[in-house]
Amino acid sequence: MSTSSGFFAEFKTFIARGNVLDLAVGVIIGGAFSSITTSLVNDIINPILGILTGGHESLSALAFQLPGGGALMLGNFINAVLNFLIMSFAVFCMVKAVNRLHRKK
Repeated sequence: MSTSSGFFAEFKTFIARGNVLDLAVGVIIGGAFSSITTSLVNDIINPILGILTGGHESLSALAFQLPGGGALMLGNFINAVLNFLIMSFAVFCMVKAVNRLHRKK
């Protein structure tokens, strides 16, 4: 019994550290922000880029048929790259703001 209570006490100490709580909050916010950036790319940026490239479809529909069958889904790849760039820029801005706050302390 003392082993399990010692284990849980140690786990409670581990969880109560600021770093773990910050990480948990970051993961939750990142997950929520990911759906926002996905919607931004799919619902706003994609149709605009599709119009600019000459088609009347969203950019995600851009595909090239391969000779042996199948398709090279270039539009989906561009979506993934745009999502990554937006998310990485947002994380960069957040880290920069947190570092600025820590320097002021």
